[in-house]
Amino acid sequence: MTRRLLAAIFTDNPEWTDYTSVPRADLRDGCKRYLTRILDLLAGAAGDPEHDDVAAAIGKHRAEQGVPMEAMLRTFRLGGGIVWEALLDKAELGDPSNSVGPQEIREAGTAMWTVIDGLSSALVTSYRNTELEQVRRDERRRHALIEDLLAGRAHDAAFAARAARELNLPAHGAYLVVAARGTGRPLHAGVETALAASGIRSVWHDRVDTTIGLVSLEHRAAEVVLQQVRPQVRGRAGASPAVPGLAHVDSAHALALIALQTVPGDATGLVSLDERYPEALLVRSPDLTDLLLTHTLGPVLELPARERDVLLRTLSVWLAENRSAANAAPRLHCHRNTVINRLARISALLDRSLDGPRTNLELSLALAALGLDGDAT
Repeated sequence: MTRRLLAAIFTDNPEWTDYTSVPRADLRDGCKRYLTRILDLLAGAAGDPEHDDVAAAIGKHRAEQGVPMEAMLRTFRLGGGIVWEALLDKAELGDPSNSVGPQEIREAGTAMWTVIDGLSSALVTSYRNTELEQVRRDERRRHALIEDLLAGRAHDAAFAARAARELNLPAHGAYLVVAARGTGRPLHAGVETALAASGIRSVWHDRVDTTIGLVSLEHRAAEVVLQQVRPQVRGRAGASPAVPGLAHVDSAHALALIALQTVPGDATGLVSLDERYPEALLVRSPDLTDLLLTHTLGPVLELPARERDVLLRTLSVWLAENRSAANAAPRLHCHRNTVINRLARISALLDRSLDGPRTNLELSLALAALGLDGDAT
């Protein structure tokens, strides 16, 4: 029966089965153990076919070898058919005075296929559990590799090459790192697949409160790649500047986290550190930022909320329009003279002129700091 089962496996369409990863002796042993187990159970051996150890062991072993489950189920069905044919042959060759009647054949058939179904169920359960454990093990290994990269182990060229190979990333070339946060998933679930569809290789790593992405540029400009990442962002995200290789992703990771800190807590979207250096300086020095606010805008911040917000908004737009009251007025939906009057009010409160590059720098930084807190500017 073992020889017949092996012949049946390999004489059908080869695309229906794939045992290329299984040594022939191993396959023969598995077939023999399976057929023997069918006969044992039919002969009354104790055991529940749906929780059978032999079928489970075969399923686990073949899953580890990478044999498709469909091929295994087909082999189990073929084996059941071969055992059934052998039983019928025995019935036909038996003593005519002790012939087997139709009822006995039906009962034997029912018992036979109940055993096959149970063994197949045990196979599937074991196979899927093994696959799941392999996925978990691979995911743990993948996460460990990414953590090691972020910790700086890629300064070791041998480790960098191995990590790149196992994560399917280029061993050489520029990278950027993205850090994202949100109340739910900060990124669309298929971000890695979506980027791969555009030819961009990346890996994404979930931490307790942050998702980290390592994104390969592969001769693309960083902004071109970020344009592909932006639609995938559902929460807040910050991107590092481009770094020359995997050996530098640890520093890129730190810079991506700084960029993320510059995004207001109630905002969504992706910012690049290259666009946020003033804000990055502020978040890196919170004590100095508080002193800057007090020194630069203190009297304005002490006003009632409505007046404060109007004056801060006016100042922000005026600076953005290169200190032109005429250009700021349409954006503020008021007359040019109103803008001038508001600026005069601010100047009086601060007891300083609003002119001069240093004053403009301090005011711009203070307004940026307020923007980080989500205040109306």
